[in-house]
Amino acid sequence: MVADVAISVESVSKRFKLAEDRASSIKELMVSRRRRNAESGFWAVKDVSLEIPRGTTFGLVGHNGSGKSTLLRLMAGIHQPSSGRIEARGRISSLLELGSGFHPDLTGRENIYLNGAMLGLNKKHMRSIVDEIVDFSGLHEFIDQPVKVYSSGMYVRLGFAVAVHVEPEILLVDEVMAVGDEEFQRRCFDHMYKLRRDGATVVFVSHSLSMVESMCENAAWLDHGSLMEVGPAVEVCQSYLTQVNDAEAERISAEQAELDAGREVELTGEHRGSGEIRVYHVDILDPQWNRIPHARTGEPLRIRLWYDAAVPIDNPRFSFDLFQEEGVHVAGATTQGQIETGKIEAGQGFIDFAVPKWPVNPGSYFVGVAVTDGEGLHTFDHVDRIIAVKVAAGGSSDRGLVRIDGAFEPPVAHEVS
Repeated sequence: MVADVAISVESVSKRFKLAEDRASSIKELMVSRRRRNAESGFWAVKDVSLEIPRGTTFGLVGHNGSGKSTLLRLMAGIHQPSSGRIEARGRISSLLELGSGFHPDLTGRENIYLNGAMLGLNKKHMRSIVDEIVDFSGLHEFIDQPVKVYSSGMYVRLGFAVAVHVEPEILLVDEVMAVGDEEFQRRCFDHMYKLRRDGATVVFVSHSLSMVESMCENAAWLDHGSLMEVGPAVEVCQSYLTQVNDAEAERISAEQAELDAGREVELTGEHRGSGEIRVYHVDILDPQWNRIPHARTGEPLRIRLWYDAAVPIDNPRFSFDLFQEEGVHVAGATTQGQIETGKIEAGQGFIDFAVPKWPVNPGSYFVGVAVTDGEGLHTFDHVDRIIAVKVAAGGSSDRGLVRIDGAFEPPVAHEVS
């Protein structure tokens, strides 16, 4: 194993046996046994090889069931590979599931010492850092209560506080941070940055591509257990996003065929409001009014809100909002102060919002819509999540959620007299 590599994964595969019905006779038992021997079971990870450099942050991305969490558990030693080998250089601390390693009948303080002992740290060392752990978790009032009375958020706070304060050389983190509140998540990220500055290796699973791109130097993309790509985080995330966009394009084509055939398409999101008029679909269109599978940063597009009015409505107000996948409100628009929509007759129609240059940076987003009366006092329709929107890169790479429309100018030397 190379000295500057923290974790080496060599041709690793993991097979899980599938539960089967019990045989009711000797004949069924013999037949099912022969069938089990012939079948391969479920392969969660298939022949994966990669190296994680020491002192870097490494992300694992992919759809649900792609094998990300299984690979992380293999690295932690929770599962053993069916074939292949994993070698880790350094003390591993992990936070892979809610309350992992906690004994429900022990207090939070006792579980801190228990987790330290499991990592090979003596009681004297744990006594020197227990106050830091309690302060970070914010559980001063409950630290001497059994953890079985803790809420899910309290579990995560204590689990993460222990994992990051036991001086890990390698930290493995699953998507558990999504359970904490906004303030605690920020503290978690700040501490992960500190660990990275101190030379620790961090490996984490996340569905947030923007988080992986911003925090990780490198990443790996898994699909149905197979390694699709490994390399710089931005490149890997863009490859994964391209596949997602292609799949979305196929879905949109099938949905359009349903619409063309005059059939309603099932949409996600719960409608609220009195219902005299509803937005039943949202399209993302190019300047030629063609449906496109995803938006592209810096390029023109139209957002089309399709509505269905049960009765005539005088001057309704339409609006939409764009949210990042974690729920951060990115931007929105409303007809208020822009146009008078006039009288909307009963029946179906649409209203467009034209964007000359789409300012939102690559990532996963969703759209919410609302229709109210002209004064905004009465809600006809409100949907928090009506469609998902994928944004692909267009031109130069930018930072943050939105692209600022501006340009740097050449530097000018300034002489101080």
